[in-house]
Amino acid sequence: MTEPSRPVPPGLRAQLDSQSYLGPATFGMRPLLTEPEQLDSWQPDVAVIGAPWDDNTTFRPGARFGPRALRASTYDPGTYHLDLGVEIFDHLEVVDYGDAIISHGMWELSKAAIEQRVGEVVDRGIIPFVLGGDHSITWPTATAVARHHGFGNVAMIHFDAHADTADILEGNLASHGTPMRRLIESGAIPGEKFIQVGLRGYWPGEDDQKWMRDHGLKHFMMQEFWERGVHAVLADLIAAGRERGDKVYISIDVDVLDPAHAPATGTPEPGGFATIDLLRIVRALVLEFDVVGFDVMEVAPAYDHADLTVNAAHRLIWEAFAALAVKRRDAGN
Repeated sequence: MTEPSRPVPPGLRAQLDSQSYLGPATFGMRPLLTEPEQLDSWQPDVAVIGAPWDDNTTFRPGARFGPRALRASTYDPGTYHLDLGVEIFDHLEVVDYGDAIISHGMWELSKAAIEQRVGEVVDRGIIPFVLGGDHSITWPTATAVARHHGFGNVAMIHFDAHADTADILEGNLASHGTPMRRLIESGAIPGEKFIQVGLRGYWPGEDDQKWMRDHGLKHFMMQEFWERGVHAVLADLIAAGRERGDKVYISIDVDVLDPAHAPATGTPEPGGFATIDLLRIVRALVLEFDVVGFDVMEVAPAYDHADLTVNAAHRLIWEAFAALAVKRRDAGN
């Protein structure tokens, strides 16, 4: 393999090294690449991709603006992780690979565009981090990841207030309440490879619960975290992940957080995680597993207050970056 070529003109470097409210709005102020050939020469470890689609939302729309907000509206936290003792971007090369080009109101075209853009990343051995958008996006993104690694070879750890395993919602097979069923039915990620974390509330009903039981999905409900505590359940979550294989796709619907911590989402459900706990859970999982895909969905910034949700979602990705940096540092990369 040739040496990476990562040219950033001085003027652009000055823009990217400034405060987060200056310069171009890229995720984490990382360099922006737009062409597959740039990925070949740059050879990043991670590529961030926006998927600004929310036409499959059932309640409050607006998640199409999530990717832009996650790039433009977050407070710059710095790049040295205090708990892990790592300068993140000394060990992890991250680029922003722009957005999948969405055709509003046209799911099949948008789905294909998302899957293609994620495929351009994962087929080069780069880890895709996808910014949503509503959760239907995980159908094409996880499909692209599973196709690269082989259908059935990737486990899914899915954080959500809702299982998203409905068959059809109001005639829509691609609703943001159905993507996990679509992934299971296609064989991309079989049910027995699924772990769902943070479920609570009042949906889906018994028919879908039976379908999930019949297909072998594993659940860690919010009730269990409340009864047993985060540390005890996290240990069991890691053990369950090991049983399902080393390669893991992590998908986070931001509504897994309590709306007190993340009000800006389409289907807020009280009784969820506090941000302090979810950040550390994500960090632990990325340290433990070979994460081959990662997404954060359902950030709808129009409903935010003081950018609470945007900053929480950003830090979930930052925790994953820090954990990946530690692994690469310790491996001598």
